[in-house]
Amino acid sequence: MSLSFINIRLLTSIVCISMLIVSNSIQAKTKDKYEYSSNSLRVRLSPKVPQNIAAFYEGRGFSKPMIDTLKQQCFITIGIHNKSNDIIWLKASNWVFSTKAGNIKRRDRAYWKSVWKKMSIPLAHQSTFRWTLLPEELDFRSGEHEGGNIILPYTEQPFTLTAEFKTKADKSGELIKVIINDIRCVR
Repeated sequence: MSLSFINIRLLTSIVCISMLIVSNSIQAKTKDKYEYSSNSLRVRLSPKVPQNIAAFYEGRGFSKPMIDTLKQQCFITIGIHNKSNDIIWLKASNWVFSTKAGNIKRRDRAYWKSVWKKMSIPLAHQSTFRWTLLPEELDFRSGEHEGGNIILPYTEQPFTLTAEFKTKADKSGELIKVIINDIRCVR
């Protein structure tokens, strides 16, 4: 190997290490993601500030009363990745969000359908809104990624997510239990 090749590799390594150090320090200062990761599954949670939620829905023509209602909630964007060679099953109704004071009830599609009906929200906006939510149930094939929002009533209290995922096509495989602690809504 020539001396210049070694110098280029060394310089490249130094630049890469520097970038990692900077990105880790930035991430540590702005901890807004919570994660569970194993050999078979990764689940990431990212709480969203009300201004971002408002801007997203405003850009899709949602009414001010609809946006004001959404800004009062705790929005968390979820990303799920099946890293296994088998099927992993999501069933959001089995997810439990809990504080020291008790469980927090997730505001699911049925809840929002009722709210939007009372507010006479156009069906097109209801449909767009549903599209942004995490699916209620889904089979994740090997390598698949899926995401969406979950919505909780806003709380100042830190909370824990406990979620179970069945595995295999017939749901008879090993159960994956995900626990993510100290999640916080953001304002």
